[in-house]
Amino acid sequence: MLGGYQPLDGTIEFYGRINSILKPTDVVLDLGAGRGGWYFEEKCAARRQVLDIKTRVLKFIGADVDSAVLTNPTTSENCVIENGKIPLPDHSVDIIIADNVLEHILNVKEFSQEVNRVLKPNGLFCAKTSHKFKYVSLVARIIKNTNHANVLHFVQPTRKVEDIFPTAYRLNTMSSIRKAFPTYKHHSYLYTAEPAYYFGNKILYYFFCWLHQVLPKVMVSEIFVFLRKPS
Repeated sequence: MLGGYQPLDGTIEFYGRINSILKPTDVVLDLGAGRGGWYFEEKCAARRQVLDIKTRVLKFIGADVDSAVLTNPTTSENCVIENGKIPLPDHSVDIIIADNVLEHILNVKEFSQEVNRVLKPNGLFCAKTSHKFKYVSLVARIIKNTNHANVLHFVQPTRKVEDIFPTAYRLNTMSSIRKAFPTYKHHSYLYTAEPAYYFGNKILYYFFCWLHQVLPKVMVSEIFVFLRKPS
């Protein structure tokens, strides 16, 4: 379509909302930043624009358990998470972004404690993740993690092997997120984006578009998490 993106583009919806609250004085943490794959592969100018947060804030920090983050070009500085600890001072970050990270969290308590530790009072935790009961998540939970790369090669041919990580789905419902952050104010919601997994086949793409219309919302949606830490 004109502009290179679909009417229901999850990237533009999620990052557009983040961009609407960014301030030039903000310190922002990209939690699970990885290698910054969008910088190399994203062709759509509209998505590149909303993803380019570094130019809009005081500091944009990338953090990941994978050392590939150290070469991430989309951030102003990078660090490696070791033993579950983010190497940043307490209350040092205004906004935390976790894009497709929550489905990989094994230790929910440790994760939420680290988010709370580095986030400033009144700061925002923003995350995008597939709902635990979305059809894609249900299939992923049936398939062993060791086989995810092989399966994704067929259903999402453009996906790089280095961007595939084991999933756990322990923090992927509204109730589990509320339980993990009980004192935070929620502005979260379900969002049904365009199908992303359709084997590169146009007919299957339209079939999944139809599924998105007829299945219950939790089975076709991502959770867009926006949590405000208490002052």
